[in-house]
Amino acid sequence: MGFPTPHTPFPLPSLVNLCKVQLSVDKMISHRTFLGTLFTVCCFAVLAWLNFAPAVIALGGKLPPVNQPAPEFTLPTNTGDGEVALKDFRGKWVVLYFYPKDFTAGCTLEARRFQQDLPKYLDKNTHIIGVSADSVDSHAEFCDSEGLKFPLLADTTGEVSQAYGSWLGFLSMRQSFLIDPNGILRETFVKVNPAIHSAEVLARLNELHSDAF
Repeated sequence: MGFPTPHTPFPLPSLVNLCKVQLSVDKMISHRTFLGTLFTVCCFAVLAWLNFAPAVIALGGKLPPVNQPAPEFTLPTNTGDGEVALKDFRGKWVVLYFYPKDFTAGCTLEARRFQQDLPKYLDKNTHIIGVSADSVDSHAEFCDSEGLKFPLLADTTGEVSQAYGSWLGFLSMRQSFLIDPNGILRETFVKVNPAIHSAEVLARLNELHSDAF
């Protein structure tokens, strides 16, 4: 059939082709190993930077300073008059929280916790506002799906997220800000655990209320 027998030398062209194939495979494996190593190193570098960077810097940019006026904003929303501005909440406390994406696991859990604790916030003259790069329609579906009774704002250009140091180029970063009735930023939360974040914010809110009296 033309196949080489054990005593027949393997044709030279075939040996050359086999060598070329092996060399290509070795290059592919080496390239993948390099990329994997590079990705791992980058991840460790980011984690190290987050742990040792100054408090005023976050992965999403420079955070607004505490005890200074919070950046003003007006954004479209899925509720009420279709637009919400920070100035609308003068005389009230505001929990302004940024999150990456509607319907994702962490963002859904975080929103549920805020909704569960909403009566406690209202008892403290505090309103919750969520912000992400999702559209108004997406926010409306998310609120309907989860029974959310607080507004979600559509920061589709990332302008407001950038002002709060919470923009990653195409989505908002999970960070929160506590703003007092005079529009002054009183607290920032940059390493947010969605499962316990609402309880964390409530605890800090209680402390600030106690300091005021």
